[in-house]
Amino acid sequence: MTEAARDLCAYLNESPSPYHAVLETIRRLEAVGFSRLREDEAWELGPGDARYVTRADSSLIAFRVGERSPSEGGFRIVGAHTDSPGLRLKPQPASGKEGYAQLGVEVYGGVLLYSWLDRDLGVAGRVVVEEADGSLSRRMVRLHAPLARVASLAIHLEREVNDKGLQLNKQNHLAPMIGLGEGPAAVEKLFADLSVDPSRVRGFDLGLYDLTAATLGGQDDAFVFSGRLDNLASCHAATTALVRAQRSSATQVIALFDHEEVGSGSAQGAAGPFLRDVLTRIVHADHASFLRAIAASFCVSADMAHAVHPNYVDKHEGKHMPRIGKGPVVKTNVQQRYATDGETGARFRALCRQADVPVQDFVTRSDLACGSTIGPITAAQLGIATVDVGNPMLSMHSIREMCGAADVGMMIAALGRLFA
Repeated sequence: MTEAARDLCAYLNESPSPYHAVLETIRRLEAVGFSRLREDEAWELGPGDARYVTRADSSLIAFRVGERSPSEGGFRIVGAHTDSPGLRLKPQPASGKEGYAQLGVEVYGGVLLYSWLDRDLGVAGRVVVEEADGSLSRRMVRLHAPLARVASLAIHLEREVNDKGLQLNKQNHLAPMIGLGEGPAAVEKLFADLSVDPSRVRGFDLGLYDLTAATLGGQDDAFVFSGRLDNLASCHAATTALVRAQRSSATQVIALFDHEEVGSGSAQGAAGPFLRDVLTRIVHADHASFLRAIAASFCVSADMAHAVHPNYVDKHEGKHMPRIGKGPVVKTNVQQRYATDGETGARFRALCRQADVPVQDFVTRSDLACGSTIGPITAAQLGIATVDVGNPMLSMHSIREMCGAADVGMMIAALGRLFA
């Protein structure tokens, strides 16, 4: 179990952005024989073929074609998402006040804003450049150096902050400092440091990330401490389960989507057509055969779950308090914020029994709003029976999160049974 957690740390350290998470997933897939497909080319697939396809560089679907046709064997799908809440650079990021060069940033997703203060921040993502021949190319870039910092205000200037709470304005208080001087010159130097000619930059998708590496911690290495556990931990589990799986009668699929943290409404998000497009091309038959394949399929939506917090026990529903180190969590919400129902929950619990791992349940308190996942989106769009699950964690949406080291291997084992 510890080895699986260490491998998760390695995956996280290579994945400071959704683009890098896709690259690291590709590296692991290609190491065991998966090969790339392009959406603008014809596909010829046969039983046992192991392939993957990406969209917009930040979403990936990989699959191993089953021994039986999909209309008979169906699909076994694990869905997760590559994005995490954070601070993204604005299109014109050069900013500054009082002699400080700063970056204009926009909040992406439901960030715990205070957790981004006083951190050493690097920059990672994608840059679009114009080549000498006038064509546009995409480059994945990463500056793993303490470039930026969002400094907190000294307590001497706000003495009641510990009693009244910290109030951060997203526009006024989150612009990180990157140097002394003028903002435009500092941004040009940033692109130069990313090994990109600033004069050729035509667009970018860049975000900040904490330089502190993912690590095991706590007594007996009980925990994983890292940024982006939500939801790269599930991407890692899905990828590892698929890489380890043998050929099966069903077609095995992992679908790692971008933009879940902002609603999934994009071409590469779960609310877009990406998964339907790929599944349709795998079936490669008439519409009735596709519908038969969907009816024979099962999807596990894997997204991290809320562990009970010992300092805030009253925030949890009394009989549904998942504990770190006690195995995967089945997430249920009758308002359909999660896709689980009695049957799909039972199917996942059966997988856990087969894998000899414990399983837990989570529901949000009836007087609290419930978050959501890609599960209800996939279920509603495709009609696939879906269950929502996840490993328990704390500090969700902080720049630095934590989960259980033992849970990493248990989720991989459960997903492995799905692909068996």
